[in-house]
Amino acid sequence: MNFKYYIICILGLSTALIGCSGPPEVSSENCAGRGMERALDYYKNNEAQRQAFIDKCNALPK
Repeated sequence: MNFKYYIICILGLSTALIGCSGPPEVSSENCAGRGMERALDYYKNNEAQRQAFIDKCNALPK
């Protein structure tokens, strides 16, 4: 019985964590290196949003 409970909990938590993803926010982590790659990959089908994200990154104080 405990084994089934653990499996259900793991599946529930995994689903919750996967559902939390949304558009990347402009931050110093997302505007440099690997964060920038992931953010631009998120916007690969929408050039206007992609350019807006890049413009916001360029506007961050360096």
